[in-house]
Amino acid sequence: MTKSNSIARQGALPQSLSQSLPQSLPQVGQNEKTAWESVLSVLYPALCLACGEETDKHPGLCSACWGQTHFISGTICDGCGTPLPEVTLSETDPVFCDFCLHDAPSWSQGRAVVLYKERGRNIVLSLKHGDRLDIAKVIGKWMISSGADIIGDCDLIAPVPLHWLRLLRRKFNQSAELARPVADAYGLPYVPDLLVRHKQTKMQKDMPRVERIENLSRSVKMNARFADRVKGKKVLLIDDVMTTGATLRACSTVCLAAGATGVNVLVFARVAGDGWRAKVKEVVEEASD
Repeated sequence: MTKSNSIARQGALPQSLSQSLPQSLPQVGQNEKTAWESVLSVLYPALCLACGEETDKHPGLCSACWGQTHFISGTICDGCGTPLPEVTLSETDPVFCDFCLHDAPSWSQGRAVVLYKERGRNIVLSLKHGDRLDIAKVIGKWMISSGADIIGDCDLIAPVPLHWLRLLRRKFNQSAELARPVADAYGLPYVPDLLVRHKQTKMQKDMPRVERIENLSRSVKMNARFADRVKGKKVLLIDDVMTTGATLRACSTVCLAAGATGVNVLVFARVAGDGWRAKVKEVVEEASD
């Protein structure tokens, strides 16, 4: 049975997260460190990642937003990370959601940190459209925790690409910002330009899933400069949100065609649960901004 290595299941942020500020300080005594932290907290009060209000969590979520952030835990789909009802199976038996059973993804395994709803949605939008790059480092560490069982067997890490016009408008690729801390934590090669979004896709909010996959399949290609990097390697693809999985399917298909032995995917938020079709349309509309 596939179990999520979830932050929520641990009951609190991993120690490496809650102590991220002290670890960045010079090697000084505890008293000096505490005093320095106090000064910093006055000059630069911690802001909640979801609502932007001051919080005593540095960095993290305020108590109210923590309760409205749906961390994925328990039994999950081994293909896309969707939470599933608890079932009685062997701990080693993978389980899959109806979505993946009906139309198996082109990648091997997938994990996600939160559901794309309430504060999870706010965090994504703050990163994408609010210029909150500080969020990327924190949720990147959450992704390390949730994806711990699928990251280690990969050979290199790459983000889902943006078309250059969208990159120009947004100023950064949020998926690349999430991929960097994961690669750093595992010491894996990070190739931000492995894939190229060479063609702008049509608006997809009203497209059936099959048309969406076809639309995206023609928009992504392997960067010729790095084609040799994937041959015989397993690739970890990172994105901020998985909706229908069409984008990740297109990217993983390109990697496999270039000679990759396999692909895993890791995202921050997963669209799932009741009313997921309406949520997919909502995410596509938000992503097109």
